[in-house]
Amino acid sequence: MKAVEITSYGPPDVLRLGERPDPVAGAGELLIRVAASGVNRPDVLQRTGNYPVPPGASDIPGLEVAGEIIAGDAAAMAAAGFKVGDRVCALVAGGGYAELCVAPVGQCLPVPNGLGDVEAASLPETFFTVWTNVFDRVRLQAGETLLVQGGTSGIGVTAIQMAKALGATVIATAGSDEKCQACLELGADHAINYKTQDFAVEAKKLTDGKGVDVILDMVAGSYVAREVECLAEDGRLVIIAVQGGIKAEFNAGMVLRKRLVITGSTLRPRPVAFKAAIARSLEKNVWPLVERGAIKPVIYKTFPAAQAAQAHALMESNQHIGKIVLTWS
Repeated sequence: MKAVEITSYGPPDVLRLGERPDPVAGAGELLIRVAASGVNRPDVLQRTGNYPVPPGASDIPGLEVAGEIIAGDAAAMAAAGFKVGDRVCALVAGGGYAELCVAPVGQCLPVPNGLGDVEAASLPETFFTVWTNVFDRVRLQAGETLLVQGGTSGIGVTAIQMAKALGATVIATAGSDEKCQACLELGADHAINYKTQDFAVEAKKLTDGKGVDVILDMVAGSYVAREVECLAEDGRLVIIAVQGGIKAEFNAGMVLRKRLVITGSTLRPRPVAFKAAIARSLEKNVWPLVERGAIKPVIYKTFPAAQAAQAHALMESNQHIGKIVLTWS
C-alpha cells in the first residue's frame, strides 16, 4: 500500500509518499480501504518529534480515517453491527495516512447519513476529544457558558457546534476579525479577538461579571492565570494541549475561593475500551445531530495524500478555519 512516511523529524517536507506492507486486521479489529484521512495538530507534533508514538501503534501519522470495511474480525464486527462493505470512520492511534488502515472495531462509527468520506474523515479526532473532555470530564450542562480557546481550529469548530446543539452558551476566541466572524457563523454567541482584546476581561463582561462555567483550552502557559480569573464559581478548566507552554503561574487562592476544577487529558494513549465508550456516546448523542444538520463538518481544504507536506504547512500557518483532509484515489 501507499502511505505517507515521516522520513526524519523536521519541517513539512520530511513527509514522503512511500510503500508499506498491507496491514492485517487482528482480533477485535477491521481493515479499512481509506478514502480520506483527517489532518490534526498531533500529526504535526509527531512529525517534529514532539509527540511520541504510543507503544504498539503504527509510526505512520494520522489519527482519523474514513472509508470502506474490506476485512476484519467477523465476530467483533457482527457484534458491533458492521459488515464488509460498510462505510465507516474511525479514530486510530496511528497509521491513518495510508491507503489501508487497521482500526479497533470499537473505535469505528458508521458514516453519518448524508456525509461523504471527506466530511466523515474530519469527525473522529475532534469529536472524540471534545466529547470526552467537555461533556464527560467537566460535565458541561445545557444553560451553562463555555469558553472555547481557538474557535476556528478543528477542535474549536467542533466544540462550538456541539455545545450549542446541546444547549450551552458559547464564547469563542480567535486571532482575527475574520475568524471571529466565522465563529459567530458557526453558532457562537460571542467571539473575542484575542489579539486586540483581553479574553478574560471580555468574558467577564459578556457574563455580567459572573464568569464562564467551562473553558476548553489548547494553549495553557500564561493563559491559565487569566482563565482562573474569568471562571465562575464552581467553574471547570480542561486543558487538552500546551501550545503556549507547559508552565503556568496562577492565583491558587482564587481556585479555593471559587471552588474551581483544573483538569486535562490526552486521548491517544488511552485503551481501546475507553475510546469505544466515547464512540458509543457519540453515536447515541451526537450522530443524530450531525444527520439532522445541527452539527456540520467544516472542511477548509483537501489535498491529495501525495501533498501531505503542503497540508502540514497550511496547518502550521494557522490560516485555516476548520479541518484539513487528505484524499486517496
